[in-house]
Amino acid sequence: MQIIRTIAQIGILTIYYYLGVVIVNLTGIFIPASIVGLILLWLSLYFKLIKVQYIQDGATFFLAFLTLFFIPSTIGVVDHPELLSKAGLYLILAVIVSTLFTIALTGKWSQWIEKKEAAAKDGEQ
Repeated sequence: MQIIRTIAQIGILTIYYYLGVVIVNLTGIFIPASIVGLILLWLSLYFKLIKVQYIQDGATFFLAFLTLFFIPSTIGVVDHPELLSKAGLYLILAVIVSTLFTIALTGKWSQWIEKKEAAAKDGEQ
């Protein structure tokens, strides 16, 4: 039963991706379809149109294989050694800085959400 639930949840996540594809194709916006789908999923969760439990197992499955998604970019660097030149150094520096910024911002955001939820629980009691 767990496998069927996970497959169904992966299907829900895929639907959000394809909704993003449809929106990008119809509007011609420059934002990638996967990001549009992620924003739609976030809005659905935020406004409680769907529950986290409806996608939790599918998302966990995807996260377990997340490192596999970095293999194509690693192979791209190996196939194009010019990326390791001076311009490549700037590229690597930009990736490192943006990664650190994202980690810091995500950490602060998570702490803010955790404090907000703790305050809401204390208010209920």
